[in-house]
Amino acid sequence: MGSGAAVHDDFASTAARARDCSRGVVLVGFKKQGNLGLGYLANTLRARSYQVDILDVEDELDVILAAIERANPLIVGFSLIFQFYVERFAELIRGLRAHGVDAHFTMGGHFPSLSHQHTLALVPELDSVVRFEGELTLLELADCLGTGQPWRGIPGLAYREGNETITTALRPLTRDLDELPYPDRSIDPPLILGQRAMPILASRGCIRTCSFCSIHMFYRTAPGKVVRTRKPAEVAREMRALHEERDITVFLFQDDDFPVFGKVWRQWTRDFVSELYRQDLPGRVIWKINARADAIDADLFATMREAGMYLVYMGLESGSEQGLITLNKSINVQQNLRAVETLKAQHILFDFGFMLLDPSSSFESILENVAFLRTIVGDGSSPAEFCRMIPYDGTPIKDQLAKEGRLRGDICNPDYEFLDPRLSDFYVAVNQLLNTTGWIHGLRAVSPQLKFAWTEFAVVERLYPRVRDLALYEQALRRITRRSNAVLLDVVEELVHAFTQGRPANCSAETLQVESGVLVEDLLRERREFILRNQDILLQSLESRRPKLVA
Repeated sequence: MGSGAAVHDDFASTAARARDCSRGVVLVGFKKQGNLGLGYLANTLRARSYQVDILDVEDELDVILAAIERANPLIVGFSLIFQFYVERFAELIRGLRAHGVDAHFTMGGHFPSLSHQHTLALVPELDSVVRFEGELTLLELADCLGTGQPWRGIPGLAYREGNETITTALRPLTRDLDELPYPDRSIDPPLILGQRAMPILASRGCIRTCSFCSIHMFYRTAPGKVVRTRKPAEVAREMRALHEERDITVFLFQDDDFPVFGKVWRQWTRDFVSELYRQDLPGRVIWKINARADAIDADLFATMREAGMYLVYMGLESGSEQGLITLNKSINVQQNLRAVETLKAQHILFDFGFMLLDPSSSFESILENVAFLRTIVGDGSSPAEFCRMIPYDGTPIKDQLAKEGRLRGDICNPDYEFLDPRLSDFYVAVNQLLNTTGWIHGLRAVSPQLKFAWTEFAVVERLYPRVRDLALYEQALRRITRRSNAVLLDVVEELVHAFTQGRPANCSAETLQVESGVLVEDLLRERREFILRNQDILLQSLESRRPKLVA
């Protein structure tokens, strides 16, 4: 049940509102590598004088409980992005209620926003759900609860009333992102060869309509402009402040789609690059972005590279034309290939998302995907990884699968039937081999370790220009990555042939285990020897930079 029409307000208008800040707010979510969503929520509340504590959902119940009891908060807010973790949050919330925590419990994020009724049913201990962008909604909720005012009419909420789910008027997306305070950054920045990394945002929203993605549904359901960019000068100013105050030299843009597509956004990026030079940041910091393949422009990206961009992540998703159509990527295989070649020609590292299987998959399309991956990374330019498309709640493809009667699984393990039933067994076989041997997942998995090694390479290349033998080390990384990719793709190809020919696969977990171990040891040896040859230069460079930053 819904009520009311969309309302319009902004952060500045909240200053005059009555509030009692004697009790604060506790936010609970994943904290690793920095959670910008929690960070923006926290500092929006702090800017209006609320005490805010941010807790890690991965901590034990007793740790979280003790922190909440110390804080005695008005609200405990839970940040849930992906539905896989809803039971983990539900278990934590049940435990907190069982131990007598009586604060108002609310939850926000992609899944609760798009599936608020389901969320409230799965987690009955919740008092409310904050839907879509939550800074102003959570602030108003705290103000109403703190002053004893009715809160059930606040825009942007969902809650239960008896057996009924009530939704209030949707709050529009934030129009001016720069009016929000900079996000909380109380985490210890992860280190990459002594260089500190930090996430940052230049924009919110995505204009694309990929069928499998809940992100664009999140931004399209709420009223307001779908994509909003910050002012280029403000982004560069925040980077400069983080560089000087926190010694941040590696910036990880978390934008769903960095503004480089089309004339207007390309001009935004050129203005941003100009602001980086005005802040004297090129040569002192490096940065990565997420972008679509059809947005890769040789001239613009060469300019961005010179200003410090070192890596582009692209959601390529498929090397099959039918797969791209099913996923509604609005792009073709040739555009994906052209984007990769453009980045290679500009000597820009790339990473990519890829779905080996999707609801339209056949054994023929899998072989097309393997051939595509061999084309783009057979040279060892980037580690190969892939997954299976997952039907997230709130996405068009999930609704289509349900309509076709192919949707299977549950909220924490959404699944679907393939058109060719043999593909289910094929996917199980692929997973068993690769998970057993630790190729894509796991602490010692080959592909993730190679990805990190390539990130280290970029850090060295851009921020330690005096190192010795960098070209030789790059050759070694390419050699190991090339071998890893070849083995991984050979396994997939062999399994396809085994299933289509009705014979046993000519590969074993034991053989792959040995191969993965050899590759990891080779990588660690090459890295160790390179670092040892250059440790004096690396240390001298770090020491020479830091006094200047303090001054």
